[in-house]
Amino acid sequence: MKTLKFKTNINCGGCVSKVTPFLNKQKGVESWVVDTNNLDKILTVESESATEEEVKATLQKVGFKAESID
Repeated sequence: MKTLKFKTNINCGGCVSKVTPFLNKQKGVESWVVDTNNLDKILTVESESATEEEVKATLQKVGFKAESID
């Protein structure tokens, strides 16, 4: 299991509910959470096989940006 972290523009509950079905269906994603209280809106993904690129592509499909962070 690996943890992927992204700086995003998912900034409210409505945005979270918009990405929920897509991230929940994403192959290899075990769980995820967005810290909307953090200025950088940090998305943390627990992943078995999903890559950073796959998560970014999923978010882009829904209209959000994600930038990998260490």
